[in-house]
Order: sequence, then C-alpha cells, then structure tokens
Amino acid sequence: MSNTIAVIPGDGIGPEIMTATLHVLDALGCGLTYDFADAGMVALEKHGDLLPKPTLDKIAQHRVALKGPLTTPIGGGFTSINVTLRRHFDLYANVRPAISFPGTKARYENIDIITVRENTEGAYLAEGQSVSEDGEIATSMVRVTRKGSARIVRYAFEMAVKKGRKKVTAVHKANIIKTASGMFLNVAREIAKDYPQIEFNEMIVDNTCMQLVMKPEQFDVIVTTNLFGDILSDLCAGLVGGLGLAPGDNIGEHAAIFEAVHGSAPDIAGKGIANPCALLLAAADMLDHLGMVEKGSRLRQAIRDTMANDHDHVTPDLGGKGNTQSFGEAIARRVKG
Repeated sequence: MSNTIAVIPGDGIGPEIMTATLHVLDALGCGLTYDFADAGMVALEKHGDLLPKPTLDKIAQHRVALKGPLTTPIGGGFTSINVTLRRHFDLYANVRPAISFPGTKARYENIDIITVRENTEGAYLAEGQSVSEDGEIATSMVRVTRKGSARIVRYAFEMAVKKGRKKVTAVHKANIIKTASGMFLNVAREIAKDYPQIEFNEMIVDNTCMQLVMKPEQFDVIVTTNLFGDILSDLCAGLVGGLGLAPGDNIGEHAAIFEAVHGSAPDIAGKGIANPCALLLAAADMLDHLGMVEKGSRLRQAIRDTMANDHDHVTPDLGGKGNTQSFGEAIARRVKG
C-alpha cells in the first residue's frame, strides 16, 4: 500500500484541525506524503463542484484519504458529500470508536465501545422516496440485502478477533420490522457461528439505547444497520464527551476514508480554538489501517497524556487555556518522546 494519502482539509475549522493533525503525523515520523484535494464549499467555489473528479481520482489512486469536515449546502438539490463518497467507493463499513479520555466532564470514565455500522443501504437510500401529489403521504423504502448484512457482520467479527475484543452485539428491530431488520438479524446469527471464540448477543435497538445510558460497560463491539448505527454511534460519542472526540472510519475493499465526524463549525472557524482530537484519532485509526499499529497506539496515548497533564495547552472546549495549534504542538512533543 502506498505511503501517499489523499488529504481533504475541508470547510470551516477543517483546515485548522488538519494542519495540527499533519504536524503531529510528521512528528510521529510516519513517512507519509500528502496529496491535497478539494471538496465541499471550497471545491464548489474553486471548481464549481462539491466533489470534483480530480478529488475522486486521487482517493482512488492512493486508496486512503484523511478528510476534514465538509459542508453540504442546504437545499438546491445538493446531495450529501459524505453519502456520495461512501456510495462511489462502496465504503460499506463505518467504524466509530468511543473511548473515554481524561478531562472531558463525561458521565463515564471507562467507555471503550466500537460501533460498526452498515454504510451503503438500509434506510438511507435516495431511490424509493416519494411524496404524494397532494403532499399528504411521504414514502421511503428500506432495503437490506443478504450480501450487505453478511459483509458488515463479518467485518465486525473479524475486527473483534484482530483487536482482541470479546463480544459482538447485533442491534436490530426484528420484532417489528420483520423483513429488513429480520434479515439482518438472521444473517448475524448465522455468521456468529463461525466465531465461537467471540461472545455473541442480540439486542433490540430501543433497549440498546437504554442499556447504553444505564450500563454501557456491557458493550464491546456493536454491529447494526445504517440508520440505527448512525444514531447509536452519536449516542456512544455522548458517553465520552461528544463529537469532538469521535473519529469515523469508512472502509471498503478498494478505498478507506478517515474523518472527524463533527461538523465544520463555521461559527468558530478562523478563531484557532477548534479541538483537533477527532481528526487526530481518525488519523490514528488510519495508521492502524496502513499497518503502523504501534504508531497509532503512540498517537492515542499522546492525546490521552496531553489531555491529562498539559491542561494549559488543550482547547477551551476541554476546559483548557490553549488553542488548536498549542494542542497539536503539545501532542507532537509527546509523540517525539
């Protein structure tokens, strides 16, 4: 795999947190080369397209991209850039770790949950949506396939084995949505038999939400369909302090895009106070993907140590007195050591 990655700085605070992240990666000595590409509002202004073909070509060429937050304009027929990227590259697995860090004022201290979400089908289909002529009835299709269910469940189990995880929970609503959710659950049960070393259990989505709030330590790896995964992964982020600590990995057979899942935060763009941790944690996941597991672990530990011991250098959202640059520089000093 090439050590050149596509880098999409993004909109709003994206360029600021990307600069901090690349500074840390350089300090870590990853030997990466960056091929910069435009997407989002920056691309629309420069190229007349939210997602220009040269950007897609660079991702296809390098097979790995690190992406800052993007803004999709509301209205005007614009399709979500993230959804477009996932469909274009068939990035079927959305992996969202939620790990506790010090100094976040989160309600829990020992959260370590990975949500594995099916990323390409389910309730998020553009086709199959309609509104009746009188505007009284809106219809949306939910389509789940055996292939799509099988590959996301197997991905979750394979990841659990690779990372030394103990349990996989399949989250569903098969008691009500007996066809689509029922197919996913049945496939999960079948595949679980291939992994006897991993504990498998199943849980209805509404109970999962309650259990995550009441007793989150019971969860290890969660695997589920698109809509449920979108909701649950944000819920899990809330358990550890919010989206400022939430990386997102979008994985397919031929490409992988690693991102901060929070928005572009135009209200604080240019102020230098944006927390770069979500993108840094996504970069750590990217290093794992590139086979640099030791460097990924060092990066996560440096983030943890900086948050615990360099309070004056962390960003205001974490109660510190620092800024984006000082936070990144403090982490960079630790990864060098």
